[in-house]
Amino acid sequence: MTIIDHLLLGAFAAAVLYTGYRLFVGWLPTPSHEIVSETSNRRKPSLRKIIALTITTAALAAFTTVHAQTAPAAAPPNDAQIAQIVLTADSVDVDYGNLAVKKTKNAEVKAFAETMIRDHTAVNAQAIALAKKLGMTPEPSDTSKSLKSDGEKEMAKLKAMRGAEFDKAYIDNEVAYHESVIGALDKVLLPNAKNAELKSLLESGRPIFVSHLNHAKELQASLR
Repeated sequence: MTIIDHLLLGAFAAAVLYTGYRLFVGWLPTPSHEIVSETSNRRKPSLRKIIALTITTAALAAFTTVHAQTAPAAAPPNDAQIAQIVLTADSVDVDYGNLAVKKTKNAEVKAFAETMIRDHTAVNAQAIALAKKLGMTPEPSDTSKSLKSDGEKEMAKLKAMRGAEFDKAYIDNEVAYHESVIGALDKVLLPNAKNAELKSLLESGRPIFVSHLNHAKELQASLR
């Protein structure tokens, strides 16, 4: 949609909204068949007001729908951005694991956290080595920035907890986090990876993340 189309659409919406407003406040004359007693008017809105509200609502809905349909879709990530997403996702989970090792008193939760640290550190090392081999500089994107920001917020929440409350929150987050990472792998990262070696790295990492998810779900059930 061009700028002219947007201007015309905006003008149309404004005109319809203005007409609805004038109908509502009574600028347009009321047909004689709509005139009712004062008591009746107190009990129910006039037909004019119902029409005005309907027009206004319809205009807003139409404008919102058209705008949503014509908004540009987010560009798929390139290989450099995919590499940074992988690095960020792994680093965030390593940070969660390091915190859990320090705070938890539960042996199973601690063992799980240590597994997260080991496995995600290993995947990151492979990603860094591959980027160096390819002469690729990992590139930040909205996705990697969001992962980092969300990770920092979750870390702040977890730091304020202790004992069983911490254990449950940490494992609940690990379940949700690994589900999200696997979803991103399947729907965004793998379909858009162009370099064969990068795609192979993603494919080899997926079973590890699935294993983590299953392990986290088992712990989640035991902590309820």
